[in-house]
Amino acid sequence: MKKDLNKIIIIAVIIIAVVAFKIFDLGEYLSLSYIKESRQKFESLYAEHTLPVVAGYMLIYVLVTSVSLPGAAVMTLAGGALFGLLKGAIIVSFASAIGATIACFVSRFILRDWVQGKFGDKLKTVNDGIEREGHFYLFTLRLIPVFPFWLINLFLGLTKMPLRTFYWVSQAGMLPGTIVYVNAGKELAKIDSLSGILSPGLILSFLILGIFPLITKKAMILYKSQKEKINISRRE
Repeated sequence: MKKDLNKIIIIAVIIIAVVAFKIFDLGEYLSLSYIKESRQKFESLYAEHTLPVVAGYMLIYVLVTSVSLPGAAVMTLAGGALFGLLKGAIIVSFASAIGATIACFVSRFILRDWVQGKFGDKLKTVNDGIEREGHFYLFTLRLIPVFPFWLINLFLGLTKMPLRTFYWVSQAGMLPGTIVYVNAGKELAKIDSLSGILSPGLILSFLILGIFPLITKKAMILYKSQKEKINISRRE
């Protein structure tokens, strides 16, 4: 009963956040044009109140990502413009990973029991694969920018991957993309759209980087298997 009540509360909070986001047009404050126009004001505020600005930025970033609201990419650019490459990458990396983990937890808390109860048999293969190699799959998905991060958070929340694994793999997997966006944010005035930041070649590079560990692991398993067969044949 208490669990059901908690689910209702969480769902109500999410709905209120989304409705408020729409009614008060809060998306305007997470737009590229607004961030560019307000850059000098934010820089002055940061110079005068460094720690509160960093804390406020991280809190907003966590809220945006945990509720899957649009604007995380623009906030990452703003982090680069405001904090610079090194500080910006560190701040965004932790904020994005924490927000994603909260979103994963919410998805798990609200939906997993129902999904597993209804489709448990059909999802057995998925659950087994996640248990064996889920961190490799998640790392690959995080590195490829074509997969929406909110969808990954939602999907992995329906699996049995430990949240601590989800957190550290997400932080590691999102770091290259975070650095690219934070670095681009240093030249915020020259950016006209988000689509121009990631070129097809850069996306391909992320894809190769993501699947390389998985391919390496498969190759090692195949090598060990072949070696064991050779040893068995020699003993016979």
